[in-house]
Amino acid sequence: MIATVPSATLLGVRGRPVTVEVHVSSGLPGFTIVGLPDASCREARDRVRAALLSSGLPWPLKRVTVNLAPSGLRKAGSQLDLAMAVALLVAEGRLHPEHVAHTAFVGELGLDGTIRPVTGTVPLVHALDTDAVVVPAASVAEAELIARHQVRAAGDLRGLVAALTGSAPWPDGFPPESSPASVPDPDLSDVRGQPLARLALELAAAGGHHLLMVGPPGAGKTMLARRLPGLLPDLGPDHALEATMVHSAAGVPLAGGLVRRPPFRAPHHGASTVSLTGGGSSVMRPGEISLAHRGVLFLDELGEFQASVVDALRQPLEEGVIRVSRASGTVAFPAEVLLVAAMNPCPCGLGGAPGACRCSDAARARYHRRVSGPILDRFDLRIDVAAPDVDDLLGGAPGEPSSTVRERVIEVRGRAAHRGAPCNAALRPDQLDDVAPLSAGASRLLEDSLRAGTLTGRGLHRIRRLALTLADREGHPGELTAEHVALALALRSTPVAFEPGAAA
Repeated sequence: MIATVPSATLLGVRGRPVTVEVHVSSGLPGFTIVGLPDASCREARDRVRAALLSSGLPWPLKRVTVNLAPSGLRKAGSQLDLAMAVALLVAEGRLHPEHVAHTAFVGELGLDGTIRPVTGTVPLVHALDTDAVVVPAASVAEAELIARHQVRAAGDLRGLVAALTGSAPWPDGFPPESSPASVPDPDLSDVRGQPLARLALELAAAGGHHLLMVGPPGAGKTMLARRLPGLLPDLGPDHALEATMVHSAAGVPLAGGLVRRPPFRAPHHGASTVSLTGGGSSVMRPGEISLAHRGVLFLDELGEFQASVVDALRQPLEEGVIRVSRASGTVAFPAEVLLVAAMNPCPCGLGGAPGACRCSDAARARYHRRVSGPILDRFDLRIDVAAPDVDDLLGGAPGEPSSTVRERVIEVRGRAAHRGAPCNAALRPDQLDDVAPLSAGASRLLEDSLRAGTLTGRGLHRIRRLALTLADREGHPGELTAEHVALALALRSTPVAFEPGAAA
């Protein structure tokens, strides 16, 4: 007899529907799995057998063939265990096909018959097109985030069979984990002084512009960066689901339900390329840049990252997606992030103070080579952050709070939304002539910069987008003025530490 049961497998951060087909026939006893299973998936043979016997259910002494369709899609992980066991019970006649009609099954089996949660429940359930889905009791809260299926809980295989046949009620899922007490985002009013850095931070949030801050230790670069998420608006329903699926696929706990606030990720400067971009051997997991999708990726101590690690961000920053290719296939991870980086002017950190730097010219050159020209060109905002003034630190008045700045950010993003983009940095080059026309003076400034070689073709479009954000912030309609372009050029100038002879 043949039985089919729907399930799903995880490929990157997306679920892919899988049909588990089980054929039981006479012949030498055996259990064969076909359909490109990986090692963890092939081991389901032993887990299913032990789980059935531990649950008091018979194991057929026949030839059992399991096909995981489509056969051209590689399957990895243990999330197909439960579907295999249920399909085997249907094929053996222990369950009637009507008991499992229009129902999908996702879960891992323990040797004692318990049904355990698996990584990526949200994208797995999202891929299923059935009326109902059975998941481990601990995963009910995650599965219900999709809000498209009737979600049923299963604690063990014996109880699942009883519930399917109607001899026992469906068990309740585990109560959702209580989310930790909400910790408010750090407020921008904590920053004293630093008017230029505060402006750059607001522009980065409002226009989605990447930001590089260069300054001595203790100047407040990290403090500023950690206050950037508090300036961003909440994620919309679609974007929240995208971010939630990425976190679920990476195994990040979802105690608070959907990811409503923009994520903030700050990997250590010793991170490898794979940890930042994502990947793996048999199971490819999202990296830090994907975990920061729709949020902020903060690279503190940028000069301490390996150059190859930082350069791996070039293509994702342009396209908003990162494609990881392995022998088993290619996976596309989402990577629409707002990149914020901070670094010292030199290895000793004192390059900004005249005569204080203890680094040799060679050491400074090696340090700055960690940040290649193409990466530097992708930062719309590049500012020097000086040490704060003593009077500001000891007696300065608090600056604007995050709530006030966020209102302006939301207003600027609303203007971008009317243009068909989530933020000005996402505007296509062919849209700029219509939404960001240049005045005669602004055109001359850009032409002079292009002829002098201080501005690239990519930089030209970025300057126009940044100038548009400045105009939107002021509520300035019409064409961009020379003042807007001049300020945008100044905010995108090469930091002093990168200038030749800066160590003198």
